[in-house]
Amino acid sequence: MVASQNDSRSGPRRGNNSDSRGPGGGRRQGGERRARRPRREEEDSGLVERVVKIRRVSKVVKGGRNLTFNAMVVVGDGNGNVGAALGKAGAVPDAVRKGTTYAKKAMAHVELNGPTIPHEITSKFSGAKVLLKPAAPGTGVIAGGGVRAVMEAVGVKDVLSKTFGSANTINIWDFRTAD
Repeated sequence: MVASQNDSRSGPRRGNNSDSRGPGGGRRQGGERRARRPRREEEDSGLVERVVKIRRVSKVVKGGRNLTFNAMVVVGDGNGNVGAALGKAGAVPDAVRKGTTYAKKAMAHVELNGPTIPHEITSKFSGAKVLLKPAAPGTGVIAGGGVRAVMEAVGVKDVLSKTFGSANTINIWDFRTAD
């Protein structure tokens, strides 16, 4: 016996039925799609804001575990001024907001030599050691993680860097306070 399309034994039809949307293809109430939130890189004040790292911190207490979040934020104007701070809160958005506020208050001026730094700098903070070298125009920012975020926020276009010792991003990016 051949089953027809209207036969109830053939099961539900799959095809171009507008009522059945696949995963992620559905529409919200009212028919609008959910818009993606833009990354907060540039603010209205012209400052570049970069979230370097977000950590979940767990503290064991009598009733269980307390979860908090740390957000490392670097803020700079791309013109030699930079601030970096660690915001701590019970939720990620609050930690980022606090970190941004603290970083704006901790802004300091860094001397630049055009698109690069004026001389070689070696800095040590805790277990981390950071080496920064001026680079020829067109080299770019050769750095990783926290150092890259700070250099881009300062406005350095050409620099070479190497981190020694600790891989802890907090110690690496805190090189700006040492020396």
